[in-house]
Amino acid sequence: MSVTLPAPDVAARATEIRREIHRHPELGFEETNTQAIVERELGALGVEHRRVARTGVVGIVRGALPGHVTGLRADMDALPITEDSGEECASEISGKMHACGHDSHTAMLLGAARVLQESRKSFHGTAVLLFQPAEEGPGGAQPMIDEGALDDPHVEAVTMLHVDPRLATGTIGITPGPVNAAADEFHLTIRGKGGHGAYPHKAVDVIPCAAATILALQNVAARETDPLASIVVTIGTIEGGYRNNVIADRVFMTGTLRTHDPAVREAAEAKLRRIVDGVAAAYGAQAQLDMIFGYPPVINDGELAESFAEYTRANGFTVERPAATMGGEDFAYFAQRVPGVMVRLGIYNEAVGSIHSGHSPQFRLDEGAIPTGIASLVAFARGVGDGSVPVPARP
Repeated sequence: MSVTLPAPDVAARATEIRREIHRHPELGFEETNTQAIVERELGALGVEHRRVARTGVVGIVRGALPGHVTGLRADMDALPITEDSGEECASEISGKMHACGHDSHTAMLLGAARVLQESRKSFHGTAVLLFQPAEEGPGGAQPMIDEGALDDPHVEAVTMLHVDPRLATGTIGITPGPVNAAADEFHLTIRGKGGHGAYPHKAVDVIPCAAATILALQNVAARETDPLASIVVTIGTIEGGYRNNVIADRVFMTGTLRTHDPAVREAAEAKLRRIVDGVAAAYGAQAQLDMIFGYPPVINDGELAESFAEYTRANGFTVERPAATMGGEDFAYFAQRVPGVMVRLGIYNEAVGSIHSGHSPQFRLDEGAIPTGIASLVAFARGVGDGSVPVPARP
């Protein structure tokens, strides 16, 4: 059996929309133009819709036949990156770029909306279209949930697509269990006593203390966490010092903590605090650690993921089971609320330069993946809607 791809005009229109959005990228909660494009397209299709979470949109396609309610989510925001991809539809706004494929996510969901709307007579159930702002920060999923995006009508299962250069174009990836990490942040300030570089014994030098702290923090991953568990501790910035002959009295660092297992995540803060306090004390300094908890890990519902993978294979899709990543995704909040599955969409194609990872200024999208993306969203709505993909029970 071969995949039922959308009609050529559907894919072509989605490609046009993707390019339109790509030329005019907008950061989190600034997506007014993108919101207008979504509303324009839904309105032209006759799809009922409403605004949520400032710049988000919820659309509803109601099938003529009874069935389950599915949620289909697409993020809409760009990144603060200056584009260097060479694409013909490159960003026209300096310092902003769709470097993670959210433009295509939005366009593919609009394509799926068209397919479902035009086939309402044979569509079981209801599809709730979740066009979400601010995935890259500060987070638009939770505000959408707070404003009832999953409640009216009540969504029973939810999915999303994310383009993935690890997979060849035309392939989808479905993996049960944890697939993205919790994305937590920490700020660390080390304070000592400044002085002249020629008289270190009269000062408390925070520079070597900071260096020792950075090295010691790696023990959280190397020696204090089960090797079969996943954790990353990264110091991303460090700021301190005045000039070559001045002993600094303060160093400020920021970092990220990534985990898949909620238990590992919960235990990590105490380990970080013990280490930074202990190293600071050894150097006669003081440390202040501030934790900023971000998105939780994305955990695909095991039953739903396995059922949808089986369903898509039976319908001719090429399905792989890619490894989890340590990237963050606020789809996690949707998947906490109802059974969810994050689907990867392969875009790797050397011939068109679609080889770079997300968040790269050179990121390029193989638009040849768009028909498969639309088809997979439609397959989820139809499969869950008519019961071919069972909705897992939640306590």
